[in-house]
Amino acid sequence: MSQIPADLRYTKSHEWVRTLPDGSVEIGITDHAQHSLGDMVFVEVPEAGRKLAAGDACAVVESVKAASDVYSPVAGEVIAGNAELATRPELINQDPYGQGWIMRLKPAAAGAGGLLDATAYAAEVAAAG
Repeated sequence: MSQIPADLRYTKSHEWVRTLPDGSVEIGITDHAQHSLGDMVFVEVPEAGRKLAAGDACAVVESVKAASDVYSPVAGEVIAGNAELATRPELINQDPYGQGWIMRLKPAAAGAGGLLDATAYAAEVAAAG
């Protein structure tokens, strides 16, 4: 069973969002997503300064099985991409909710409208089989 931390918010496309103390948000892909994709071999993160709308494709994760887009769960401006993933893409497999974060955003607006809590995301994962 995949880990689904209760303190995060989720999308149906398997991204997670953590609100940081300074009001910015950290974004990555869920444990379920990394398990489904398999061993990561390449990650392309967005550059700082890029403006994103909620739902924009903003990063690419490539595994031994497939390449997949990562979508921004919220609108905002990228303040950091996780540069360590360029040389250590396996961090997403090893620590998807920690060192495997993909980007940090300064949100365009407060709130996480439309995002799922852990219980709702767990139900989505279970329904998908």
